[in-house]
Amino acid sequence: MTSAERTALRSTSRPVRRRALCAIAALHLKQIRRSALVVLGVVAGLSGLVAGQFHTMFAGVLDAQALAALTENPAIRILFGDPVALDDPGGFTVWRTGTVFAVLVGVWACVTATHLTRGEEEAGHSDLLLAGQTTRVDQVVLSLTVLVGCLAVIGTVLAGTLVFSGTAVVGSVLYAAGLVGVGVGFASAGALCAQILPTRVAASGLGVGLLTASMMARMVADGAEELDWLRWFTPFGLVGELGPYAHDRPAPLLVLFLMPVLLAASAVVIARMRDAGTGLLRLTARRSPRMMFLGSLAGFAIRRVLPPMTGWTVGLAAFAGLIGLLAVSITDFLAGSPRFTELAAAAGFGLLDATTGYAATMFTLFAIPVGCFAATRIAAMRQDERSGRAVPLFATSTSRERLVAVELAVTLACVLLLLAVVGLAMWAGTRIVQAPLGVGEALAGALNLVPVALLCIGAATAALGWLPRAVLVVGCLPAVGGFLLDVLAQSTGAPAWVGDLSPFAHLAAVPHTPPDWTGLAVSSVIALVLAAIGTVGHARRDLGV
Repeated sequence: MTSAERTALRSTSRPVRRRALCAIAALHLKQIRRSALVVLGVVAGLSGLVAGQFHTMFAGVLDAQALAALTENPAIRILFGDPVALDDPGGFTVWRTGTVFAVLVGVWACVTATHLTRGEEEAGHSDLLLAGQTTRVDQVVLSLTVLVGCLAVIGTVLAGTLVFSGTAVVGSVLYAAGLVGVGVGFASAGALCAQILPTRVAASGLGVGLLTASMMARMVADGAEELDWLRWFTPFGLVGELGPYAHDRPAPLLVLFLMPVLLAASAVVIARMRDAGTGLLRLTARRSPRMMFLGSLAGFAIRRVLPPMTGWTVGLAAFAGLIGLLAVSITDFLAGSPRFTELAAAAGFGLLDATTGYAATMFTLFAIPVGCFAATRIAAMRQDERSGRAVPLFATSTSRERLVAVELAVTLACVLLLLAVVGLAMWAGTRIVQAPLGVGEALAGALNLVPVALLCIGAATAALGWLPRAVLVVGCLPAVGGFLLDVLAQSTGAPAWVGDLSPFAHLAAVPHTPPDWTGLAVSSVIALVLAAIGTVGHARRDLGV
């Protein structure tokens, strides 16, 4: 081939390559647009709501003495970050929602990045693309480009919402840029993990593990002044260093955005090195067969739930233990600060001035991760079906009803075990600091959350039968959506029937008050009905639909 022919071939292939890259980017955007809109709505909508609430509920009631007491309390700093500019609507909004939204954006970005990279490759969707004009590096770069674009839109809308709510422009822009930086950082971390590990589950687990470690480092840095330097090594700490609405320091943004550049560059380098279908680390098959729990459906269900169950148990136990250790500090502070007790009650977090009330309030938060865990186990059945792993089983005499029933039973047993571990871990934490909480009270408070987890299981099962493409989203809705609805209903003074739509409205503050047996029974019956409907739908529909 002559040089002229090679030049002509390259000039012809460039438009084809450009069109291919644009098509892949459009596909990635289509894949994540719904989840991105949900994150945008939650972050921007709730931030605007909290900023608006400040003018009507909190403005003028926070004096200098109360703010000083709040800032000096290490337990408050550990849980919510360093409180600054609380007398400003923007500063109050950042302190009340910033940590939660940073975690939400980080987890979404990380999991989405592993889905667009390792998940697509693991499912075989990228094989044809790699045979054409695109490479693995292109896929990594395109995935991160689409994610960064979505995060930029989320940040822009968030900043605009805060400014529209009456907060300062500079603080709004810095805070939004900080959240975008957190998202970009963990998106790059997820892409890097996807190049290192050969499966999407492992990559997502490593990415979320890094996020958890980063969050723990922020909590340690905020709780101990001598370790304040740790803030500069965690995205969550760097967002705090920005000091939006107070110090307004843009310099930490340089470090915040330098991290994802290094991580993304590492992901690109590894993508060039590795083979298709593998990661930098390869799982060896040189081990003796492990036949334990393979003799029955129940045994196999237990076997495959053990790895994720172990991770969830360790993480939730560690956090519950930390919550227990802070019990005395939080309750003593609020008991001596009636004004903050009233503000907490107005925000939907009452009873924090007594140990049992504090435990009941904190237990409610654990309904969200436990419910999401239950939904992921039902979603795993859909994943087995999509990947074809479940097809040989359906070809046997095993009925679908029995398969679903076994998975539901194992998932429920795991939920009960998780809640029991949470209760025992919180009790152990309170015992260390000599807080008055009995082991029976702790277990009762944790197990009081069973109906919410049952609703998540029922909703996920119903989606498995009738809306299989949205199993995880529908399954998480009772926990995540129910909690947000309950907080919003209490914070905005919505009509009673609006709050009653949330399952959290029917949970008594156990162990501070006796259980609401009627509410627990109704929620459990609804969950059982949803599970039965889903089981029937799963038995009737075609596979892969």
